[in-house]
This record gives sequence, C-alpha cells and structure tokens, in this order.
Amino acid sequence: MNPQPQTADGPGPHEESRTLAYVVVAALLAVLTAMEVWASYIHALIPILVPLLLVLSGAKFALVVMFYMHLRYDSWTFSAIFLPPLLIALTVVVVLVMLMLKFFSGF
Repeated sequence: MNPQPQTADGPGPHEESRTLAYVVVAALLAVLTAMEVWASYIHALIPILVPLLLVLSGAKFALVVMFYMHLRYDSWTFSAIFLPPLLIALTVVVVLVMLMLKFFSGF
C-alpha cells in the first residue's frame, strides 16, 4: 500500500530520499553497534559501562522505531499509541534492575 503514485519513469521523488534516509540510518546503527562493542573492551569504562550501553541501545531502538517502523512518516496518533506501552516496559526494566541491585548488594 504505497501512497506514492508509481509512474512509468520509476519511483516518485520521495522514494529516493527515503532510500537515502534508510541507508544513513543503517550506517548510524552500524556505528552505534561498533561503539557498543568497542566500549565493552575498555576497562576504564567498567564503572559506567551499563548506563553507557543502555543509552546506546536506546538510541538504536529509537532509530529503528522511527525509520524502519515508519513512525516518523505516519500520523502522530500512532506514536501516541506506541509510547505508553514503551514507558510501562521501561518502568518495569528500571524496577527490575533496582530490585536486582538491592538483592545482589547483600553478597
């Protein structure tokens, strides 16, 4: 279901720009993944490794959701439907991490 009309000349004017955007996003995802792997090998980053990896993973998640799930090009209503469950999941993860820190701090 492509909203762009197809002509005999090829894709519409927006198709090429979206393709370029997808290539740029894929390159950014590769760079962020390389940064995650690189950061995991640096011993000086051990005290901040988990928060750093969470931030990098969050950035990758946002890029994938915005571009590959097409939320950037859709109505804001779809984003509004997607955000509350995301916030609930984020809250559950933070609470579980805090519980695990409390549990394992006694050892």
